[in-house]
Amino acid sequence: MALTLRPLQERPTAARPVRVYEPEAIAAIAVECLRREVETWPKPGLVSHVDSGSHADMDAGTFRRSAIAIRPHLRALAEAGASGVAMGRLRIIGLEAEAAMLAATGGVNTHRGAIFGLGLLCAAAGAVSSGRGDSRMSLGAVVASLWGGDILDGPVLLRSHGSEVGRRYGAGGARLEAARGFPSLYEIALPALRRGAAMVADDSEAARVQACFALIAALQDTNLLHRGGPSGLRFAQLAARGFLAAGGVAQRDWREKAHALHKSFVARRLSPGGSADLLAMSLFVQTCETRSVPCPM
Repeated sequence: MALTLRPLQERPTAARPVRVYEPEAIAAIAVECLRREVETWPKPGLVSHVDSGSHADMDAGTFRRSAIAIRPHLRALAEAGASGVAMGRLRIIGLEAEAAMLAATGGVNTHRGAIFGLGLLCAAAGAVSSGRGDSRMSLGAVVASLWGGDILDGPVLLRSHGSEVGRRYGAGGARLEAARGFPSLYEIALPALRRGAAMVADDSEAARVQACFALIAALQDTNLLHRGGPSGLRFAQLAARGFLAAGGVAQRDWREKAHALHKSFVARRLSPGGSADLLAMSLFVQTCETRSVPCPM
């Protein structure tokens, strides 16, 4: 079952939902969230500090080098957002970040999706901090309001996996998610982070695992479609839903069960990279916003 994405709608509130940070601090938070994502285990099929998951060409060290390499560009995106630039300039900075990533990893794509999604959130945080973005809105809603139309109207990368599976299977992918204000962050990831924290006290890794499984269960992850087609996507979603239905990280032996699912993903070469990107992005939003979900209408 594909997730139905819809624009976030928010009403003004007296409380500021987004904290104000300088561009360097915004970039530092973003890189820390990328580090926390790779330090989370077990995540089905994904790279972590424990193993390389379904990937033979990268490991946690590759991700760490990549995160360090793109940090200056994440700062540049925050500065660009603070300056009120158009989407075209953000794309140029994103391409520069991707070039730095590939140089640091020897041509391996570790963070292309994160550069896009997390980069837009960095730009939104910069816009809010400078007063160019509405401080009463979530970062996702700021992205949609400032750049939503241009995100969808921009050029399509013909050789990207997301574009390929979009043409083949009709998947909306990261562009549609961003244009609509990242509803998966606010409707799936952040609530799951809160539930995971309540289930297992003093274990932030458990909360991150809960959020990762919640994202896999709901998303039409283009990375899964690229590697496994519709059958691979269905397998991943059903496996994640089964883990959650059994109690998620509230189960006494949740790590063993999550590890078993991790091995089943690796055996099928499945890797839900889109869910991993959104996990890092949800950690960024959780850090930057004083409230983690939009106000009810």
